[in-house]
Amino acid sequence: MVEVVDHDIIIVGSGIAGLRAAIEIKRQDPSIDVAVISKVQLMRSHSVSAEGGTAAVLYTEEGDNIVSHAWDTIKGSDFLADQDVVWMFVKYAPSEIRQLERWGMPWSRRPDGRIAQRPFGGHAFPRACYAADKTGFYEMQTLYGRLLGFDNWTRYDEYYVTSIVIEDNSFRGVTAIDMSSGEMVFFRAYAGIIATGGAGRLYKFTTYAYTATGDGLAMAMRAGIPLKDMEFVQFHPTGLVPSGILITEGARGEGGHLLNAKGERFMSRYAPKAMELAPRDVVSRAIMTEIKEGRGLKEEYTGLEYVLLDLRHLGEEKITQRLPAVREVSIKHAGIDPVEEPIPIRPAAHYTMGGIHTNKYYQVLSTENKWVKGLWAAGEVAAASIHGANRLGSNSTTECLVSGMIAGHQAAQYVQKLKKEGAQLETPREEIESEEKRVYDKLLKTETSNVSVYDIREEIRTVMDRYVYVFRDEEGLKTALRKLREIRSLVEKSYPEDKSRVYNTDLIMSLEAANMADVAYVVTQSALNRTESRGAHYRIDYPRRDDENWLKHTLAILTREGEVQFSYIPVTITTWKPIERKY
Repeated sequence: MVEVVDHDIIIVGSGIAGLRAAIEIKRQDPSIDVAVISKVQLMRSHSVSAEGGTAAVLYTEEGDNIVSHAWDTIKGSDFLADQDVVWMFVKYAPSEIRQLERWGMPWSRRPDGRIAQRPFGGHAFPRACYAADKTGFYEMQTLYGRLLGFDNWTRYDEYYVTSIVIEDNSFRGVTAIDMSSGEMVFFRAYAGIIATGGAGRLYKFTTYAYTATGDGLAMAMRAGIPLKDMEFVQFHPTGLVPSGILITEGARGEGGHLLNAKGERFMSRYAPKAMELAPRDVVSRAIMTEIKEGRGLKEEYTGLEYVLLDLRHLGEEKITQRLPAVREVSIKHAGIDPVEEPIPIRPAAHYTMGGIHTNKYYQVLSTENKWVKGLWAAGEVAAASIHGANRLGSNSTTECLVSGMIAGHQAAQYVQKLKKEGAQLETPREEIESEEKRVYDKLLKTETSNVSVYDIREEIRTVMDRYVYVFRDEEGLKTALRKLREIRSLVEKSYPEDKSRVYNTDLIMSLEAANMADVAYVVTQSALNRTESRGAHYRIDYPRRDDENWLKHTLAILTREGEVQFSYIPVTITTWKPIERKY
């Protein structure tokens, strides 16, 4: 029998968005009972890996303003961002930065003591607030410290959520495996906020933590919720070779240069005005073009081709003060001190622009474009859509803060209203029993197969790296789809070797592999369908943006038969019509 645990609001995910949502709920009403569920120890969420900064307009007297921030974001999105959402985002951003400061965030400072800001790609002004190059880590610490000031909330570390339970188009709760016992729990609540992050571990060369397997995205699809714009995966230009660890855009914001094998500062060929501070899609394509045209270098052991990020001219003092983690990571993981040598880099999977279909208030929408009552999504897992086809650096942590605040505020008001009306929590037994059978009867009670779940995960990443990377074409995407169909059928035949219950990581890996296979399939099919190049989605067989046919969002749903169905909805344009992007 599945244990039922009751709370008023459930937050799945404990990164910046999840913690910010929890704080906002408690600020609205300290009596609301909140659960924060995480598949890892709470402070190990991937948000701690964010390095470079959090964008907001702080100093209008110096020329910056929210109109400029909105324009930069919309232009950077290659005009696929919903402009009403962007306006709300840029208006809330400054107050979130100042709110963090009041809660104790150790922002780096100007000489006069004010919050320092550095340049980031695609931004017309230096508006990335930062804490050296450990911004996400310090934001997580600050948020968690503030949350500890409230009572009546519970953290559930190392609980792996397996499904979102929806009945009559209303949120009922989530099922989760308590990893310490292996038992399934149904968390029942009036409202839920999904804040599970992105799906970067679909790729082998990636900046993501190993936990980023697209669980929230896959669960949403299984619950009948559409995913939006999944073809748009961002590749960060500077992943450390050979590990893929992030070298923050802040390194270029501080003045770093990109060099090819000839020692040329090659960005002058691709973005003569912005140079290294062009948006990430532009810089990533420039790097891969240099490599494809024979001006790259090759890593000895992995065979990965790369170019160089040169920081030597910044000097040891500036590197140590502004980019300490970059120096530490380069020394530890590449044996290179950036004070003395350039850093080997190439584009790495870094961000999922698409996600769970929401409106501008981060309310999750159904296939009929109706709100799934009581359900919100926040942070990277959500597609509101602020980032469209390409996210500007330092806008992601800002969205985590803003979306967490909005979702938390609304969820608190929703629960207050329901409780005032005397609403009762409901338990959809059929859905819970179905999920219990999927996990335990199918995976743990079935004889072990000769299909390795670890081989499956590796094959997914190999396919995505090879065919669904910076440059794409029809032949490659069709090959990827064929291979992913085979992989999805193998997932159905793979079972964990370990049949025990307590901390069965084999079981978790199997569930993650199924999620990865479904999400990878949607990403690839969405990319094949979109016969144009826009932002991070670049088709060498369709190299131009096609606003006449493709100025629209992709919506993908998973049918009961496991197939993907697509539909399209218009982009919301309120202020600026699309123009050609030039940097």
